[in-house]
Amino acid sequence: MTETLRSEHITVGAARAPNRSMFYAMGYSKSDFRNPMIGIANAHSTITPCNSGLQRLADAAIEGVRAAGGNPQMFGTPTIADGMSMGTEGMKYSLVSREVIADCVETCVQGQWMDGVVTIGGCDKNMPGAMIGMLRCNVPGIFVYGGTILPGHYKGRDLNIVSVFEAVGEHAAGRMSDADFDAIEQCSVPTSGSCGGMYTANTMSSAIEAMGMSLPYSSTMANVHEEKLQSARDSGQALLAAVRAGGLKPRDIVTRKALENAIAVVMATGGSTNAVLHLLAIAHAAEVPLTIEDFEIIRKRTPVLCDLKPSGKYVATDLHRAGGIPQVMKILLEAGLLHGDCITINGRTVAENLKDVPAQPSAEQDVIRPIDRPMYAHGHLAILKGNLAEDGCVAKITGLKKSTMTGPARVFDDEQSALEAILAGKIAAGDIMVLRYLGPKGGPGMPEMLAPTSALVGAGLGESVGLITDGRFSGGTWGMVVGHVAPEAMVGGTIALVREGDTITIDAPSLNLTLHVSDAELARRRAAWAPPAKRYTRGVLAKFGALVGSAHQGAVLDANLP
Repeated sequence: MTETLRSEHITVGAARAPNRSMFYAMGYSKSDFRNPMIGIANAHSTITPCNSGLQRLADAAIEGVRAAGGNPQMFGTPTIADGMSMGTEGMKYSLVSREVIADCVETCVQGQWMDGVVTIGGCDKNMPGAMIGMLRCNVPGIFVYGGTILPGHYKGRDLNIVSVFEAVGEHAAGRMSDADFDAIEQCSVPTSGSCGGMYTANTMSSAIEAMGMSLPYSSTMANVHEEKLQSARDSGQALLAAVRAGGLKPRDIVTRKALENAIAVVMATGGSTNAVLHLLAIAHAAEVPLTIEDFEIIRKRTPVLCDLKPSGKYVATDLHRAGGIPQVMKILLEAGLLHGDCITINGRTVAENLKDVPAQPSAEQDVIRPIDRPMYAHGHLAILKGNLAEDGCVAKITGLKKSTMTGPARVFDDEQSALEAILAGKIAAGDIMVLRYLGPKGGPGMPEMLAPTSALVGAGLGESVGLITDGRFSGGTWGMVVGHVAPEAMVGGTIALVREGDTITIDAPSLNLTLHVSDAELARRRAAWAPPAKRYTRGVLAKFGALVGSAHQGAVLDANLP
């Protein structure tokens, strides 16, 4: 190579002989020092099926890098199994893991002067964590998604992890037999791969493909299929091409237009509420201006084109067979709802990548709808504001029979007591549950509320009970739910002042979240309010709680640093 490599800081010159000697210990030869040093950030673990199939993808990426003339250097990144920690104190570490993953990528790439990095991830926070880390480093990078899981089957019904959470509510309500409950538990997660609906992992992999940081079609492949291996090899080679082409970097790709493309695809596919939080954080790492209000602007102009779980019928493998994210993007591009001039990691523009994709989805399938016959005319992730969420909150509004609700507040200061109330039959149709002190600072860690929301669905209350929280929701959540309420309770947001029996209105069409309490009464309550003691005073949760910013800004750790 003729251009200077970053890795020359530790490979070139007499003073770097000690450095080179350590490379020789790993089998390097003199000629290797002329080639790029490429990090392979590997999130393989046997903690969760989402990540248990990643090692073979890392090995394939290494093959691709070597075949293209690079020196692969593998290092590890951690993961948290959201599905296993859900509903427990362990779930508070989930969002924290996004920052830990980003720190791992940044630390290794910068500390070792790598010339590029392939990041490989499976479970939910792997994707945004990898993206944030790559954007901080801003060396050529590519993301390899670990792939989705295949659906389970029982009594002619496709199953996934959310099926089990909902079965808990059904079983508790006496609507499911012990035998069926046991079978669903054992049949729902049959292979390695990330949760199969358009939940957070598949939402974020799709968003990353849409913004150009992973290869076309790669975001909806199944982990166990051979095409996923080939895609990982291709990704390693594509990264080497980017390094050799003068260093196409993440911040060249993740522009304002690329982020708008990602948001449009999230809306069109019916993606997770977590996409709002993570895309805001990704934009922050890229130093691209993006606000929570931008999601509402794009929502209003983008239809929901895909009939995908949790509120629809199909899973990610069905979407893949129907044409994948490129087919969705081509429909949006033809409708003028996508920026075709954005550059992607393979060196081609979005429009060039989509050149041979049909303008209309195949009539042989109904996973992806044509633009003139969408599932819904407007996107599903609405940004509500009001005296209960002055800085905004996120509501998932599609698939509901009604999108407004007024009812009495049922107030809970933790998730476990709320879940117990649902399972004990103490929540009735028309109630609006308020789960607070679960935000970024209050949790700390902003845990997901999949256990209580799924229990409501299982109990037959999914559309008749509202749930409001300063915490998050799983991508598998559906129903009359409003999350990411900001300001959060821990910093004195109005949600901290709600009392049992207060009247609350969720009005998605008008984008309002209203607590029907006078300003004077709220002022009296605020004067009497004091924050609760911090739940953690040392360790990673304490550090996160001390540094983290508001959910409406992505819950990032460095927003307030000078």
